[in-house]
Parts: sequence; C-alpha cells; structure tokens
Amino acid sequence: MPSNPSSGEVRHITVDEESAGQRLDNFLIRALKGVPKSHIYRIIRSGEVRRNKGRVSADDRVDAGDVLRIPPIRLSERIEEKIAHPAPAREFPVLFEDEAFLAIDKPAGVAVHGGSGVSFGVIEQMRQARPQARFLELVHRLDRETSGLLLIAKKKSALKALQDQFRERETGKTYLALVKGAWPARLKVLDQPLHKYLLPDGERRVKVTGKDDPDGMRSVTLVKVAQRLAAPPSLLTGSPEGFSLLEVTIKTGRTHQIRVHLASAGHPIAGDDKYGDFELNRQLSRAGLKRMFLHAWRLQLTHPVTKSALQLQTELPDELRRWSLPGLE
Repeated sequence: MPSNPSSGEVRHITVDEESAGQRLDNFLIRALKGVPKSHIYRIIRSGEVRRNKGRVSADDRVDAGDVLRIPPIRLSERIEEKIAHPAPAREFPVLFEDEAFLAIDKPAGVAVHGGSGVSFGVIEQMRQARPQARFLELVHRLDRETSGLLLIAKKKSALKALQDQFRERETGKTYLALVKGAWPARLKVLDQPLHKYLLPDGERRVKVTGKDDPDGMRSVTLVKVAQRLAAPPSLLTGSPEGFSLLEVTIKTGRTHQIRVHLASAGHPIAGDDKYGDFELNRQLSRAGLKRMFLHAWRLQLTHPVTKSALQLQTELPDELRRWSLPGLE
C-alpha cells in the first residue's frame, strides 16, 4: 500500500484479510494516512471511490479481496508537510499488554487521536513508536482532558470483541471525579437522556433533555460518594460546602456523559472548562488545579481471547492525588 497518498493517478487498493469487516471510511482513513477526513468523505459521497467497480457508502463494510478504486488525490503543501513529518513517536505507561491488546495510562491534555484542530493523538504517536506493529486501533475514547485507562487493540478480532463488550454494556467503567459541593448520598442513579448539538462556532456540546426528545440518547450514570473534603480557606467562597470525590460508573458511553450528568445535578466537575463553574475553576487554578478532575480509574472486562475476567486499575496522577484524602482503595 503506498505510504504517500498524494497522487495524480487513479490507484487500486485490495483489502487484506486483517481489514475485512472494517467500515469503508475507517479503512480509508488508515490507508490514506494524512488525507483529511473531510476529503475522504467527499470522494466517497461523490462516487469517486468504487468497490469492485460499484458505488459504495462510508458505512459499508469491506471484505477481504475487495478492490477499491481511489481517485487522484492532490494535497496542499501543509498536508504534504504533515505526512513528511508525522506524529512524534511516544510510548505511554503500560498497565497491561499481551498479544491481543494493551491498556495504557493516558495523561490529561493528550487527545486519543488527531482531528478537530489536533494534529495527532495517542494512537498516531504509538503507531510511530511501534513501526513493527501491524495493527493498533483504539477500542474506545477518552476526552482530551480526562486521564486514565485507555485500551488499544493489537488484533482486529480483539478490537471487535472488546468493542462488542462496550456496546453491549458488559464492561464496568468507573471514573473518579471531584465535584463542587456535598453530593447527596441518596442520589445514586442518574438516568437522563442526552442531546448533542453544535455551538455557532461548530464546537460540540451536550445537554440533558426530556424523555420525549427524539434525538435524546438514553444515558445511565451510577454515583457513589468515596470521600467528602472540606474546602480550604481560599476556596470557601467558591464552594462553601466543600467537595465530593465520587466513584462514577457509566452504563452507557455517551459523549461528555459524566460531565453533563454531574453538572446537571448541580455538582459540576472541578476544572471542567465546558460544563463547570467557571469562577470556581479560576479559584481552583490559582490554588494549583490546572486541569479537569476526571480520571478513568477502573475497568472490568472479559479478555477477548481467553475469556477470563480482568480488572484493570490506575491510580490518580500526582496532580490530582493531593486533592483527595489518603486511603482511597
């Protein structure tokens, strides 16, 4: 497969066994490294991409042996420069690894993949760091400002098996979140639909909506109070009731689900720059909290090959640990 997708000629790509079953758009994003997603979707919609000489849609699944016609692609100098100088290679702390998949501890401030103004993310950096790896794909996503457990598949079969578990809600994903105020101990289940929308500048946002909203997606979040913390003197005006450290388990994986559910309940996450208490965030920043306090802490799953039960866990990073009390198990 050509390493440089910029070409003035029509090309034909044959789908290999490892890629069988992938959506066409995802296959082309991987095969045409560096080509903007918007351009890939444009050539699919226009009918310039053909599969076995017939039209094909972005969400169609490719089969081994399919021959894809790729039209001439001319890239801007900026994109050519990006291809010539790809993401810097970087490894991340590995919490678990075998031949099927690995779990890493993602730091806050790092996107999981490139796009939306981000040149590259975890997956692009890891592919550069492991050029011998034939297959590395994200199993799921974390927000850029969220730290913690992130799974990456090393085989297509493992990717499908793990994503099926996430889709069927067979995994247990628990996060640690520090929120404003005293969370009511009786409030243990948040079952509120969420609705995605765009701001005028195109940025994505999510809000709680009514049960009758046809575009609302059912979203279920379980909450347990792990610790209650008194506010230090510098934060008494911003959060006189102190803070609550919550163990938050999501039964559905909606965009910004935890952030929106907690904020809608009147207890926004400390440091959340989209749904948080902005004045309190300024006070927290002056007190030393420079990021959102949301950490993907524990993950229970079934191993995609051995079928054994696994529980993975990663502790709070240093910049968050000092905001919680000792003894959290």
